Parts: sequence; C-alpha cells; structure tokens
Amino acid sequence: MSDKNEKYIRQMKKGVLDMLVLKLLEKEQKYGYQLISELKQKSEELFLLKEGTLYPILYRLEDDGLVESCWSSPEGKQMARKYYQITEKGRLELYEIAQLWMKISNGVQKIMDG
Repeated sequence: MSDKNEKYIRQMKKGVLDMLVLKLLEKEQKYGYQLISELKQKSEELFLLKEGTLYPILYRLEDDGLVESCWSSPEGKQMARKYYQITEKGRLELYEIAQLWMKISNGVQKIMDG
C-alpha cells in the first residue's frame, strides 16, 4: 500500500472512531484493552489501535459527557481496571452520528456507482 493510501486510510478511520467506541460501549461497560481487542477483531484488523490513540478518544468522550468511567476493585492477582460506559447523552449522540454516517456512506456510494 502506498504512503498516499495510508494517509487516506488514517483520515477516514479518524472520522469514525468516536462512533465505533460508543457503539462498543452501547451494550456493556468495557476497559481500554477490551475495546482495542474488539475493534481489532470485529473490523477484521482494519482498526488496530494503540493505547495512545484510544485513551485520548475515551478522555474526550468523557469530557463531553458521552461516557463515564469507574474503577473496578482488584480481585486476586487481577489489578483494578478503569471501565467506561456510555451515558444517556452518549446514546443520543451515537444515534445522531450513526444517522449522519449512513447519509455520508449512501452519498459516497451513489457517487462511486456513477
């Protein structure tokens, strides 16, 4: 893949990461590594995020009131983990973003189909 293609892929991915993280938190709370793993697995390795990419997204979503976090209690040898969960405001935002994504996807597809 050329460097130019990598640039386009990075730009396109960046635009949907907030939506995907909110979607993964829609059904249950998750911790960071769990989100990274699910993004990788469910996207068939298209979204290979590093912690340095994911955590700023989570912090921004938390600052915007779209997610909230809490620490788990350490059990046995397992360390405490910071879990994130979507808020009601986050659910509404996810719905709006998903609707917008569908409009954009459909518009792009119509143009690409000629």
